[in-house]
Amino acid sequence: MTRGIRKERWGWDIAATVLVLAVAGLVLSVPESFPGSRWVLIGIAVGVFLVYALGARPYVGISDGIEDPSPARSAVLQVLLIMLLAAGVVLEPNMLLLQTLVLPLIWMTSRSTVQAILVTIGNGIILALSYAAWGDWAADAVAGGFLTAGLSTAFSLALGLWITRIAEWGTERQTLLAELTAAQAGLETASREAGAMEERARLARDVHDTIAQSLTSIVMLAERARLDGSPAAVGLIEDAAREALLEARALVAVTSPAPSADSLGEALRRLGERFARETGMRVEVAASDATLARDVQVVLLRCAQEGLANVRKHSGAGAARITLLTSESAELRIRDDGRGLGGVSIDDDRGFGLAGMRDRVALVGGTLTVTDGDSPGTDLTVRIPLARERENAS
Repeated sequence: MTRGIRKERWGWDIAATVLVLAVAGLVLSVPESFPGSRWVLIGIAVGVFLVYALGARPYVGISDGIEDPSPARSAVLQVLLIMLLAAGVVLEPNMLLLQTLVLPLIWMTSRSTVQAILVTIGNGIILALSYAAWGDWAADAVAGGFLTAGLSTAFSLALGLWITRIAEWGTERQTLLAELTAAQAGLETASREAGAMEERARLARDVHDTIAQSLTSIVMLAERARLDGSPAAVGLIEDAAREALLEARALVAVTSPAPSADSLGEALRRLGERFARETGMRVEVAASDATLARDVQVVLLRCAQEGLANVRKHSGAGAARITLLTSESAELRIRDDGRGLGGVSIDDDRGFGLAGMRDRVALVGGTLTVTDGDSPGTDLTVRIPLARERENAS
């Protein structure tokens, strides 16, 4: 039993007790119609109270969770209430005061609204006849009985239908609230899963563009060292390992995109120098030192790393050039003099590199294009608008 139902029933207990005591006091103040009639009337009032306390009480209240009585129990309770009330009215019309308890109990012990309406109307007819019987079927007694019973019945129907609608609305509200809570829980779960997937994709891009490329360099340098055994190759392996360690720490600590560089331009120059040492390829770097937002720097540096990795693996080039220009947008271009795309398109999704680069650039509102150069080779261009960054800064 919920706290709300318990409070409702305590209120009904108090109201029923006060009503019985009021009826008993009223009965004691009127003349007896026959010897002992007062005690008969008090017994009827107590009987109504016992029907409530011992039979109808579990069904009292409008809170959600109260079950309806069985058909037999509902019929027995309502018949007892109506019979006791009618018997009291035949002896003393002031017993109509008990209607204030009987009529609500009729609604609460009904299994449906239709049953409550029919029983309430039947109760009104019986009470009208009982009142007429008390007045020896005189015309004024009949009229007074039907008028009184009609008014009480009409009021009971109006109040009962209103309270029933409130109860139905409360049930609908609880149902909608439960559905909304379930929907919110589902959205939270979906949001967490989407966030986890996005974070895994971001980490996958970062690992591919940084640590994986460094490890690839180390493998290629180790193969070179095995062939010629030169101390220079061993030194390059050591430098590549240190760079990989710095990149791993940057990913874990979420530090700047180039922890060992003073700016993005400096980071690109260091990247070009390292690439030239590892591959023997000529690398030119012309990079602006303009200050850019951190997320833009991260995207441009990762694209440069991935672009050079593709030059190493696929182009067969002897030279490459990295250019970074900044004005209304930041434009990073990587050109090589290799064999070109050979019919491969960025939309082919043949590998994680270009697809990951395209997704990373799209996150900051930029575009990625990869085309064959004017002369043999490949031209990779990343363009990121900077107008939004300036608006945020202002």
